[in-house]
Amino acid sequence: MKPVIIALDFENRHQTEQFLTLFDAAPKKPVIKVGMELFYREGPAFVRDLAAQGYAIFLDLKLMDIPHTVEMAMQQLAQLGIAYTTIHANGGSAMIQAAKKGLTTGAAKAGLPTPKLLAVTELTSITPAMLKDELHVDLPMQAEVVALAELAQQNGADGVICSPQEVPALQQHLPQDFLFVTPGIRPVGAAKDDQARVATPAEAAQLGSSAIVVGRPITLSQTPFATYQQIRKEFNAHD
Repeated sequence: MKPVIIALDFENRHQTEQFLTLFDAAPKKPVIKVGMELFYREGPAFVRDLAAQGYAIFLDLKLMDIPHTVEMAMQQLAQLGIAYTTIHANGGSAMIQAAKKGLTTGAAKAGLPTPKLLAVTELTSITPAMLKDELHVDLPMQAEVVALAELAQQNGADGVICSPQEVPALQQHLPQDFLFVTPGIRPVGAAKDDQARVATPAEAAQLGSSAIVVGRPITLSQTPFATYQQIRKEFNAHD
């Protein structure tokens, strides 16, 4: 079953742990995303604690720096017991290779599986107009995303973070086992919030997403566990 990754967009450990108790009845623990806000507040020790509890963790820090710095950072992150982590594909080929090397080295030191390296192409908050007028990228959005995804794959990434709408075009250029992890998922009737390029869980499935990331529609729901179950069912309806 393809994963629905719950984005834990909470301020602190207490709020996060309270939320996760709502999933105690689940037959299998959900895959969870720890982002910048929570990581910078609670730090690596909290990630280790979550991993020790049996959660598969997507640590979403979107690293982008000179290759050596990224490699050393990834060595540390790989020892936390995480399943996925992220970089910006815009960091270039040497940085992507360094990130992969750091993850492999760090995981080996800790005797853990190497986390999947996911590259961010263009954030789902970026519109085509912003790409052209603010970032001064001449390529259309889809062509830019394909180019960055190919760069990432050629240099060791296991997948990309992209909009669901871009998956069909990416599938034409990338191997079958390459991962397409898609945020910007909003059930029918949900607010878009600050996401510009969105899809429903069913649309993401039809478009070929390998996994979806869902935050506020679950975390702000009156019935988070039931909402998660419904989204999971909708996303995997045709598997």
